[in-house]
Amino acid sequence: MNSNPTPLEPKAGRESVRRHNLSLVLRAVHEEGEATRAKVAARVGLTRAAVSSLVEQLLASGFLTESGKTFSGQAGRPGTVLKVARTGPAGLGVEVNIDYVSVCVVDLAGTDRVRLTEHLDNRGVPPHEVLGRAARIAGRALESAAEQELRPVGVELALPGLVSAGTVRQAPNLGWSRVAAEDLFARALAGRRPGGPALPVSAENEANLAALAELWFGGLGSVRTFLYLTGEIGVGGAVVLDGELLRGAHGFAGEIGHVVVEPDGPECRCGSRGCLEQYAGQSALLRTAGLDENAGAAGVAELERRARDGDQRAMEALEAAGAKLGRVLSGAVNLLDPDAVVLGGIYRGLMPWLSPAAGRELTGRVVSGLWSRDSGRLRASSLAGDAARGAAALVVRDVLADPVAYAEVARRA
Repeated sequence: MNSNPTPLEPKAGRESVRRHNLSLVLRAVHEEGEATRAKVAARVGLTRAAVSSLVEQLLASGFLTESGKTFSGQAGRPGTVLKVARTGPAGLGVEVNIDYVSVCVVDLAGTDRVRLTEHLDNRGVPPHEVLGRAARIAGRALESAAEQELRPVGVELALPGLVSAGTVRQAPNLGWSRVAAEDLFARALAGRRPGGPALPVSAENEANLAALAELWFGGLGSVRTFLYLTGEIGVGGAVVLDGELLRGAHGFAGEIGHVVVEPDGPECRCGSRGCLEQYAGQSALLRTAGLDENAGAAGVAELERRARDGDQRAMEALEAAGAKLGRVLSGAVNLLDPDAVVLGGIYRGLMPWLSPAAGRELTGRVVSGLWSRDSGRLRASSLAGDAARGAAALVVRDVLADPVAYAEVARRA
């Protein structure tokens, strides 16, 4: 007999069951795009009467709207069309990266409604100043959202480096170590909204959130297991298994940019040597191509222009980086067996010149034989796959999972 049985959860009461069913109905409408009460009832397995009661509560709380009539072609009265609300509760995503800050507001349907981006060099700047800048931009986004009758109910920070429990444990390219990012940002944002309600703030690795955006909004089709790489000044990575992030034991999974490809290679900001990002990160690519490594987005655009024009040095730089990417990715593919590898960030526009070398490495080194050059498994990310949108959408997903918890927050916002 087990002397230390696992504690059982308390029996679900009437209120907890209703709370669950409210989420069930809201998510059904969200996934359908639009639906009648009858269609929702058939999908979720509840009676029409139960669904109607739940719908009325969701309408009153501002999560759903209804309009018009739809005719099924069958006997009976036509039903009104339900949709998730285009006003009211929303999510706010804030991406803080090495050389820019991007802020996005997403409504309950997942539509990108507000987007503000500022190119800023955040390297060597104290964390409270960087997060203060981000809060200033977020404050402007909240004002724009209010003009559209949107009320963000939470904030998700997308941050480079190792993020755990609201703290950036290490972000080498920013020079951050043990930065309480959630608290610093929350205080900075509250200072921008004197007298306004405090919004809950959480934080996640930016590559993880970009991967979720690709999963939810990109063109992956039926692909649910994939590796995601984002090329910026550093190289970030994420692993999605059957539609869920693989976080690892401590939340640090996916740091592919710090896989060592040359043990005696250049020193990396993480303290190691020869990391992938020292060969395939933005600064390395620009430098190898003979461009200013600190030129940022303008430098990447120039690199792409030179590659398009057949500039030999640019082509060689991209060929070498693609080969390094392919070698590292082949090991990850052999280990995890994903359906696809998705390259985002600056890699999206540079794919025509990176993918041939990367594809050759994958074809030659992946033991399954599934990664031939014409397999289509190595692909560029969609334009929808960015970390700010993924961050905002994660807030929305939390709302859909428990609308009762956010109804009061939405009224106060």
